[in-house]
Amino acid sequence: MKAAKLTGLILLASFFHLHAQAQAPDVVRVGNLKFAHYGAISYMSEFCGKYNLKVTERVFPKGIDIMPAIIAGEIDVAASAADAAIAGRAGGVPIYAVAGFAEGGARIVIRPDMPMKSVKDFKGKKVGVARGGAQELLLLAELAKHNLTWSDQKGKDVQIVYMAFADLNQALQAKSIDAMAQSEPQASQAINKGFGVELLKPYDTPMGEPIRTLVMTEKMYNTKRPVAERFMKCFVEVTKLFIEKPEVAEKYVISKMFKNQITSQDFKDAIGNSPYTYDLTAEHIQITTDFMQKYGVGRMQKPPKATDWVKLDLLAEAKTALGVK
Repeated sequence: MKAAKLTGLILLASFFHLHAQAQAPDVVRVGNLKFAHYGAISYMSEFCGKYNLKVTERVFPKGIDIMPAIIAGEIDVAASAADAAIAGRAGGVPIYAVAGFAEGGARIVIRPDMPMKSVKDFKGKKVGVARGGAQELLLLAELAKHNLTWSDQKGKDVQIVYMAFADLNQALQAKSIDAMAQSEPQASQAINKGFGVELLKPYDTPMGEPIRTLVMTEKMYNTKRPVAERFMKCFVEVTKLFIEKPEVAEKYVISKMFKNQITSQDFKDAIGNSPYTYDLTAEHIQITTDFMQKYGVGRMQKPPKATDWVKLDLLAEAKTALGVK
């Protein structure tokens, strides 16, 4: 009798153990960047439990820095500027572009003491930018539009000074550069603190507004379809939340992402220039690819054709399921 009871308890324990295993959340490892318009991606680590997902976030300095981690099998989904994703794909990184998550997100900011009214006034000046970001491509498109030559060495019309996003504001404030092409919220912060003045939002070239791109590994897309579908539903729901309830986005970005190092006004100005979105088009990726090839950004031997790797079916399914237009 005791043996039968013990056997029953063992079987019951085994059942609950197996049931718990079956219900264990699927882990999705996300590579992200520390910018205001990347906030919805970051928030997924707190929100996606309802989809039986455990989203872990790893923050990188630049989008292109995530690509080696994808190759090493350490990242499943990444948020980056489109050009970083394109350069990665051209270099053999097995990724698909599956959504957009923010538009715009850049400003060209000058020192208040510099009498510049147009990009054409950059002749003879030093302009700072982070290498390999959307800001670099936007800056080069603006310089080309005004028939200016450039190099990171002296001798051209404009000297490009490459440095990390985090260092650009300090360099402008210290007057070691005359202008910068900067991301958000750092660009708005420079303006609000008074050591920078907006010259323009650099969206008036054929490249238009850049769309930040969500990429997924081919492995996750092809072999973990149910997980990929749940992840995209969570992405759409979080993005919808941040769009419809900006106070939720503001609180999270300021307190969690930036540890209260930016103000409410910095956030509002930043998101005003880089609104959250879901959408992406193969056409935009192709235009960006063509501009990268034209200006030598990413040093691509064989530029990828957008229609070969932009896969928007998961996004469309998620938006339909959640009633998002």
